[in-house]
Amino acid sequence: MSKTRFSISRRHFLLGGAAVGGSYLLPGLANTVWAAGSDAPEKSTVKVGFIPLTDCAPVVMAAVKGFDKKYGLTLQPSKEASWAAVRDKLTSGELDASHALYSMIYGLQLGVAGPQHDMANLLTLNNNGQAITLANQLKTRQVTDAEGLKKLIDGSAKGTYTFAHTFPTSTHAMWLYYWLANAGINPFEDVRTVVVPPPQMVMNMKIGNMSGFCVGEPWNQRAIADDIGFTVATSQKIWPDHPEKILATRSQWVAENPHTARALTAAVLEAARWIDASDENRRETAKTLADRAWINTKPEMLEGRMLGQYQNGLGQQWQDPHAMRFFRDGEVSFPWLSDGMWFLTQLKRWGMLKADPDYLAVAKKINRIDLYKQAASAVGGISVPGSALRSSTLFDGKVWDGSNPAAYAASFAVHH
Repeated sequence: MSKTRFSISRRHFLLGGAAVGGSYLLPGLANTVWAAGSDAPEKSTVKVGFIPLTDCAPVVMAAVKGFDKKYGLTLQPSKEASWAAVRDKLTSGELDASHALYSMIYGLQLGVAGPQHDMANLLTLNNNGQAITLANQLKTRQVTDAEGLKKLIDGSAKGTYTFAHTFPTSTHAMWLYYWLANAGINPFEDVRTVVVPPPQMVMNMKIGNMSGFCVGEPWNQRAIADDIGFTVATSQKIWPDHPEKILATRSQWVAENPHTARALTAAVLEAARWIDASDENRRETAKTLADRAWINTKPEMLEGRMLGQYQNGLGQQWQDPHAMRFFRDGEVSFPWLSDGMWFLTQLKRWGMLKADPDYLAVAKKINRIDLYKQAASAVGGISVPGSALRSSTLFDGKVWDGSNPAAYAASFAVHH
């Protein structure tokens, strides 16, 4: 179970937020001043990319519920076809910011899976809520878990089975590789891996292009509903309360538009808090996201797992204590340095980085804690932790706390 290094009561956490930055602010008071004075956003309209996934919710709801207007902005969500498109449009400046894969942004900072660009993470959009789906044909081969998959792969020629993720440096690649490797399956030697945009996953599995995939919701649930696949593992089973998507932009954009960046962060942060405030708000969010403009699916494809109501397509149902979260008293939203550093350890583990980077320095450069603190102060009632590192225990028993990233990266038996 994920544990943070700071220990603070919920009441103290919420009360403490009133004094962030040393000034007592009523929610929404500071931004009234910003919008009217010298701190007004440099840009009145901000184009923010998103991929049709449940975890784009804070971006979409910031626009739909008018939180953007509160901070002097018009947020213009832009639906994108693939993470490669997000990368290209974000780095070219066609998008001001975007719903983005945490590890993709870290890769771009180091010139991995795209030209090098100095990037910025304004806040974490969500924890949890991804999954690994296996094709139903594997059930007929008695494969319903990692151990069964390992036996099947061991008895076949290398590369017989294909698995898909969403981008070479995606969070989904990292979850898939971690899960396979924990079962003794080398993702670079024993199986074939391919990149498929999230909305195309289910159709590609249906026509037999892959035996498994790792993706965000609602596409795992859709595979079950269409009787094509089953959920073999959730991402939160691998790492409870793991980081996932972020609100990303270029460092240059932040330097040129510091007030806009702060206002955008505040609007999306307030939307995230609103979503997590109640199940009623989650249901409203699911209904909104189901619309053609956003994800274009049935609300029931989104609502169940957003509420933590899981069924895996194998007859098992459960209420997941680590379902997708967008705020959780600010713990989700805070751009923890250790979260970004973890993805760097996996890029090193899998040979995408040839040498150990300066893990902490890279994370400090990308994760804009300074802007996040200003945005949290503007929103009001949001506290920030005293340390930018948190401690978590993953499902293999390994503890990650950011204290020795090079040793951690080198500690895995299965690597590339």
